[in-house]
Order: sequence, then C-alpha cells, then structure tokens
Amino acid sequence: MELFHHIKSVRDALGKARAAGKTVGFVPTMGNLHNAHLALVQQAKQHCDVVIVSIFVNRLQFGLNEDWDKYPRTLQNDAAKLREIGCDYLFCPEEGEVYPNGMDAQTRVIVPSMANVLCGASRPGHFEGVTTVVTKLFNIVQPDIAVFGIKDYQQLAIIRRMVEDLCIPVEIMAGDIVREADGLAMSSRNGFITAQERPRANQLNQSLNWVKQAILDGRRDFDVLESEAKKQIEMAGFRPDYLSISNSKTLEPAANDDTDITVLGAMYTEAARLIDNVSLSVVN
Repeated sequence: MELFHHIKSVRDALGKARAAGKTVGFVPTMGNLHNAHLALVQQAKQHCDVVIVSIFVNRLQFGLNEDWDKYPRTLQNDAAKLREIGCDYLFCPEEGEVYPNGMDAQTRVIVPSMANVLCGASRPGHFEGVTTVVTKLFNIVQPDIAVFGIKDYQQLAIIRRMVEDLCIPVEIMAGDIVREADGLAMSSRNGFITAQERPRANQLNQSLNWVKQAILDGRRDFDVLESEAKKQIEMAGFRPDYLSISNSKTLEPAANDDTDITVLGAMYTEAARLIDNVSLSVVN
C-alpha cells in the first residue's frame, strides 16, 4: 500500500493507474477505522481495479459544540488494517493541503433542500462541511466509484443529490450497515456507550424496525408511529433526537402513497449520539 500526503503525488499515482486502463474505487473516511469501514473498502475492491482510502478529520463539518481536537487520530493502526485487506493507496493530507486558502475563505458546496433537516437540524453546518470536502476529494481522486455506508443515510442521500446536481462523473455505491450481534449499528461512537447502557443501546434499531413492520402491516398514521417509537426510546432510558418516516430519495416526510420509505432516527446516550435507519418498499 502506498501512502500519500500531497495532492500532486496522489494524482500522479492515480494517473498512472488510469493510463494502464485501471478503474479507481474510493472510500473517504475520517479514520479511527472499524470493520464497517473495512467492509466498504472490500466492496470497492470487488468493483474496481485499484482502491484508495482517504483519512482526513475535516474540521469544516464539526459544529461549535463538537470537539474536533478530541476526534481519535489512529493513523498507524488504520494503515495496518488497510494494508492487511489489500488497500492500494492511502491519502492522508494535512488541513493546509485540503484548504490552502484557510477555512473562512473556503468556497462551500451546499445541498439546500436536504442539509438542514434530521441530523442537519441537530448539527447546523455539518452537511455543508461534508459536501464541501467530498467535492474536493472527488476532484482530487477522480474515482470511477465511491462507496459510502448506508448507516449515514442522510449523508448518502445528500451526496447522491450533490453528484446529480453538479454532474460529477462518479458512481455512488452504498455499503450495507454492519451490525453488532444485538443489532446495534457499528460505529466509532459506540465506544462512548457506558457498560450500564450497552444492554439497552439497541433500542433505536428495535424501534425503527417496529415502525417498519407496522407500515408493512398497513399502518399509515406516520405521525402517530413516530411518536410511539420515540416513547419506546424514552422508556428505555434514552433521549430521542428525531425519528422520521421519510421518502427514501428526497428525505421529505413520507406521503401515504410513497413506495420507497426510509425510517431514520437518532438518540442520545449519556455520552454518545447514535444514528440508524431502516428502509422498506411498499406496494400500494
């Protein structure tokens, strides 16, 4: 595996790969890698000749009350994991390489219709930071395929819309949620769940699946279902952030005649904010 810190060197290496007729798969990350990240890399390997992973802790997507400085930097361990599964290139730029004119002067990329709801309502400016850095990384790497996890469903939907709106020639591929044995979605945030909370931490997933089954059983009182699911989360001792039955493509509140629905939710433990989602197709 080759390691790069500068845009020119990674572009040169990828240019040689393309000149040899190879397709390029890309997995952007902020590091602190776990098995769910590695599954995305393995998925990219199945579809492309060479795979590049980026590790960049993007300050632009952290809010005022989110501690960018304390985000885990585990580059040595991350590189070892990537090398073990056969990743070809690792791109780890410094902030000045990605934002050469500084953060305040940085041109921003915004998806206005989808960025300020759900997680965006709780984390103002977050998705603006995501879409800006992903656009820059796409311009640097110029991949044929980029793989993003479905666990961050809103992020995936926003990036798909951004690529469509800006005519970026990259195929966005979704990677399935990797779950613990009890259904809890794998996340670096899970390390902040206390031992006392852990046996109940899968409540979000349970409530989302309860809503999914209720819809499949014919219920269309979506507001009531959302309220009942939030109460389930509260009864388990957690604080719901949101729970939304949404149109899978637009993320707008689902209409009764929508056929593709995603139920998205977020809840707070003592020290973590967990997100999850489930999707379903309805035959009207």
